[in-house]
Amino acid sequence: MSLLERYCPRVDFASAEDFLENFRLNIPEDFNFAHDVVDWYAEHEPERIALVWCDDGGDELILNFRELRRRADQTANFFKSRGVRKGDAVMLCLKGRWHFWTCLVALHKLGAIAVPATHMMQTKNVVYRLERLRFKMILAAHEATLMQNIRAAIEETGQDVFTASVDGAIDGWDDFNALAAEMPDRFERPAKGSPEATTLREFILLYFTSGTTGFAKMIQFDHAYPLAHIATAAFWQECFDGGLHYTVADTGWAKCAWGKIYGQWLCGAAVFAYDYDTFNAAEMCRKIAHYRVTTFCAPPTIYRMMIREDLTGIDFSNLRHTVIAGEPLNPEVYRRWLEKTGHRLFEAYGQTESVVSVATTRWMDPKPGSMGRPMPIYEVGLMSTDGEDRLCERGETGEIVIKADPLNPPPGLFRGYRDDPALTERAWHDGWYHTGDLAWMDEDGYLWFVSRADDMIKSSGYLIGSFEVESAVMQHPSVLECAITGVPDPIRGQVVKATVVLAKDYRPPEGSAAAVEAHHKKLMKELQDHVKSVTEPYKYPRVVEFVDVLPKTISGKIRRVEIRQEDNLKVAREQE
Repeated sequence: MSLLERYCPRVDFASAEDFLENFRLNIPEDFNFAHDVVDWYAEHEPERIALVWCDDGGDELILNFRELRRRADQTANFFKSRGVRKGDAVMLCLKGRWHFWTCLVALHKLGAIAVPATHMMQTKNVVYRLERLRFKMILAAHEATLMQNIRAAIEETGQDVFTASVDGAIDGWDDFNALAAEMPDRFERPAKGSPEATTLREFILLYFTSGTTGFAKMIQFDHAYPLAHIATAAFWQECFDGGLHYTVADTGWAKCAWGKIYGQWLCGAAVFAYDYDTFNAAEMCRKIAHYRVTTFCAPPTIYRMMIREDLTGIDFSNLRHTVIAGEPLNPEVYRRWLEKTGHRLFEAYGQTESVVSVATTRWMDPKPGSMGRPMPIYEVGLMSTDGEDRLCERGETGEIVIKADPLNPPPGLFRGYRDDPALTERAWHDGWYHTGDLAWMDEDGYLWFVSRADDMIKSSGYLIGSFEVESAVMQHPSVLECAITGVPDPIRGQVVKATVVLAKDYRPPEGSAAAVEAHHKKLMKELQDHVKSVTEPYKYPRVVEFVDVLPKTISGKIRRVEIRQEDNLKVAREQE
C-alpha cells in the first residue's frame, strides 16, 4: 500500500461521477504531517527525492527524505532551544529559500503555528501582524528592505521577538544556519497523550490573507489540512509517484501550501522550487525544461507572460499536465498556451480559506473560462443573492458557498478567522461558508466565475460582472494585462473602467505628450469597439486608463480594490 492509499483508500475512479460519489479520506485523530509523512518516507524510502531547489545564482540543492528529516529535526531542536512550544507562533519570511521546507516540517513536529509571510511586507504590514498575533520568533531571508522593516516594526511595537536570518548573520540578525547545525539531528515524536503530542484539531498553520479587498484576516488551519490537499494534488494537479511538480508561488502565499509540499509529497511526487530574484518568463521556461518538470501550476499572470515569449527550442516533452488558478482564466490565454505547448490548461477554484473546491479534473473536457465542477471534498452550492436563502437554478448567478458546520468543518476548510468571531459569523452562517465570489452553473454542471461580490458593477440599471469584460478586453492583441472596475458616475451610478497594461509592440512611441495621447486615444477606441463586438455593447469600458503596471499582491492577484479607491478619491476631489 502506498502512502497515498493509506489516507485515500481509493484513487482509481472511472468517471467524474464515480469520483464525486466515492472519494473518501482516512484521517487519523493523531495525524501529524511531519511525523506521519516526512518521517515515514525517511524510514521506509529514505532515498526518495523530496525537494529540488535552485536559484538564479547557479546554486542547487536536492534533498531526499533522509536528509530532509535530518535538517528538519535539527531545526525543531533549535526552535525548542529558543523556547518555541506547541501553540507558539513563528513567522517565516523566507521568499523561495529551501529553508522554508525544513522549518515548516520542524514547526509541525513541535505543534507550533507556522505563519508564512511575504518578503514584500512594508513596516506597517509587519506592525499589523505583530499587533494581531504574538510571535515567538521571526525567520527571514536576506532581503535588506524586509529586514529593516521587521526591525522597525519590532521597535514600534516594543515586542520581544527573536530574529534570525537563513542567509547568515547580518546586521544583528542571528545566523540560523550556524545555530541549527549545532543541534542534535534527531527529534523524537512525543508520546501519545503527552502534553507535547499533537491532536487533529490543534492549529498548525495561519495565513494573513493577501488583501485584495481590504485588511488582511487571520485564517487558521488544523492538522487535517495537509491531508485535504490530496484532492488538490492527486485529482487536479495530477501529481504522481516519481513525478516532479512545480507550482509558481512565493512561500508567503497560501498557494505554496497548495502546490509545494503537502499533497505533492503524499502523492509520491517531488517538489521543484525556483528561488528567482526577478521574474523572467523565458528563464522559468528553461528551468522547467532543464529539471524535467512533469506537472506545472501557475496563476494567469505567469501564463500571460510565458505565452508572450518565443518558446521555440524549449523542450516541454516531460510535461504531462498543466493547471491554472489564482484568478479566472481568460479563454485567450488557454488558446495561446495550447498552441505553443500542446497542453490544455485545467482550471480550478479555491480560496486561502480552503483547499481546491471546484476543479477541472482528468475526466472532464476543459471549458476555457470555466473553473470546472465541484470537488467531492466539499458540498458546494450557489446561494441566491436576492436575500431568500435559496440555492440557485442552472444559469442563475449566485454566491459560491460550502456546506459546513463551523464547529466541525470538513477537512481543509479553515477554522474561522482568528480572534474575530463577528467576521467569522458574517462569512459562516446558516450552515454555509460564504465565499464572497459569484458564479453560475451551466447545463453540464460547470461553474463560471462572474466576479467578487464587491467587484460587480451597477451601471444604468445593468449588473455587469468584471470578469466577462476582462475576458473580452484580453482578446485584443494590444493587451498584456487588464483590470475591470466600476467608476462612480453621476448619471449612470457607475461606468465600466478598463485599466490596461499594453503589450510591448503596442506601447506608444517616444515623442511628445500629444503624440502619446493620440496613440492612447486610438487604442481606446479600438478596445471599446472590440468589446462591443464580442459581448453585449452596454458592457464596454467607457473609461480606459493605460498604465505600466497593475497593483498586485505578492501572489500576483490584481488588487482591484486599490484601483477603485484611487478612482473614488479622484471623484471626491473633483466634486469639492
